[in-house]
Amino acid sequence: MVQELILLSDVEGLGEEGSVVKVHDGYARNYLIPRKLAAAVTAASRKRLEKIRKDREIRLQAEEAAARELAARIEAASVSLSAKAGEGEKLFGSVTPAHIADALKLQGIEVERHMILMDEPIKELGVFNISVKTHPQVQATLKVWVVEE
Repeated sequence: MVQELILLSDVEGLGEEGSVVKVHDGYARNYLIPRKLAAAVTAASRKRLEKIRKDREIRLQAEEAAARELAARIEAASVSLSAKAGEGEKLFGSVTPAHIADALKLQGIEVERHMILMDEPIKELGVFNISVKTHPQVQATLKVWVVEE
């Protein structure tokens, strides 16, 4: 038999919080309902579903607005990193997303290193435009200057 449930939180491989899904009775009875991940579809749960959707929409809008503000701050900033270089302006080491995140932190801009999108570390002197993804729909470009020590 199949039951129709409302998800009370995100369930990987099944759906997001607030969505209505159809699952087998055993999965619902033994896993989803005891862990309070889902509830049966009733008039009360439909009202709860609407509240969940509204709250989620408000939260997502606030997150995107914060991400756009952070992106604007990143666009306005530039980072200068010094490194030892040899002949041909090649660095002895490399500049990684962690180095860039630390330099931004010194300027008062908090970003995680995984938000900094680089195909490979920087291994030479110069000016580089690096993408920083602050939200799934928001991306900023940061100017990074790599200069010799």
